[in-house]
Amino acid sequence: MFADRAHAAPARQDPSLGSTDDPERGDVPGWVLITLMTAGLVVLIWALAGPALTNLFEQAIARVSGL
Repeated sequence: MFADRAHAAPARQDPSLGSTDDPERGDVPGWVLITLMTAGLVVLIWALAGPALTNLFEQAIARVSGL
């Protein structure tokens, strides 16, 4: 009874759903996590270095323009 199922043809998959064993498919939750962590790091670095970079830029412009 169960031996017949072991040798049965595998069920066909809908091609519009894509293959689940495709190595190029990627890890979507992983990419989402990497994207969110990168955005968080950018915001953190910008918050810490923003005022210093603004000051540096304003000093450079003042020296170049002679104000």
